Amino acid sequence: MFYTCLPIPPRWPLEFRWIACWVPGVGIVVGGLLALAYEALSALRVPNGVSSVLVVALWIAVTGGLHLDGVMDTADGLAVPDANRRLAVMSDSRMGAFGGMALVVLILLKVMALAALPDDDRAFALVSVAVWGRWGQQWAIARYSYLKKEGKGAFHQAALPSVQYTLPSLAVIILISGSLGWFNIVSAAMVWRTMIGGFVIATLTSAYFNKKLGGHTGDTYGAVVEWTEALLLCSLTAL
Repeated sequence: MFYTCLPIPPRWPLEFRWIACWVPGVGIVVGGLLALAYEALSALRVPNGVSSVLVVALWIAVTGGLHLDGVMDTADGLAVPDANRRLAVMSDSRMGAFGGMALVVLILLKVMALAALPDDDRAFALVSVAVWGRWGQQWAIARYSYLKKEGKGAFHQAALPSVQYTLPSLAVIILISGSLGWFNIVSAAMVWRTMIGGFVIATLTSAYFNKKLGGHTGDTYGAVVEWTEALLLCSLTAL
């Protein structure tokens, strides 16, 4: 309910205080839906370029554009030379020129990188990047300070007060990915590349926004998710 537009039964209790602990699980759900959509389009023999656009469109629809909004607001804020005004610009709901450009570039990167991946690796890549993007959000929450006294992201730090709280999900990601490679369900090379690339890119994007702003906000959490996903997909097309 918090991170996607997927329907939730009305009788389910909605308690968001600890949701940050479970965001990699949200990535499994989102990535799994995307992988199923890709397999369905492949069965219908839809060309790679068209299927990539459709899968990325579904990607946006499932998340409601929540993280993309963070990408746009963060880009608009970072474009301001005066560091003291960046948070105010990021809080403005209107999209600026830099936010629009960042949105276009990010979506193009995802579409083109997805289309360039080998067919056998695409489903695993979709799940992996969705999971690593959200683990990057966990890292940003636990590792860096939150810049606002209030906001949707403020309560996350109570759930993840230090980086040691990100280690259980990291261990689960490595265990599941390693098992898929061990049993030859996914190529070992792809498993290693997603694990190493995911960890490096997730931590670097978090560090970048922290360096530019002196901390994080809900917008930069979303930006970490999206840029980790896009850059990890791009890295998987190399070599």
